[in-house]
Amino acid sequence: MATEMQLFTLASLLRRGKALDRLSNAVTLLGLAIGLAPLLGVAAQPLATLFCGLLVLLGLVEKYWALRVALDAELFQRLADDAEHLALHTADLDQALTRLGLRSANLEARSWDERSRGALRLLRLQALWLLVQLLLAVAILLGLPWLSITG
Repeated sequence: MATEMQLFTLASLLRRGKALDRLSNAVTLLGLAIGLAPLLGVAAQPLATLFCGLLVLLGLVEKYWALRVALDAELFQRLADDAEHLALHTADLDQALTRLGLRSANLEARSWDERSRGALRLLRLQALWLLVQLLLAVAILLGLPWLSITG
């Protein structure tokens, strides 16, 4: 059974996903601005527009994982705030997730260690998608001069 401090620590760690999401938002907006620059009279570069579209798409994928991480952060915080009744809250949480269609009804109950590992896995996936997005953004920014020469 998870302790109050474990739940609180995990919730705190998961809230770091919000900073990752803000960085992704900035990169996504940068991609959108570069991709839409031709609307402002800048010469259109089809390859740059394609890369910027990919950048925005990666930002949307990261946003999906960020939403999942944020939900887990709030749930773990709620559970940490009343850890004395964790067993009761666990059953309530599983029922609520099932009723909302966020959990299959025929899944067996998971331990809090498994749930914690799953939540951290979501945070790592969010960070991975942000990393891919950042790498593409750097490649675009470094490649723009060459794209304008060849495009």
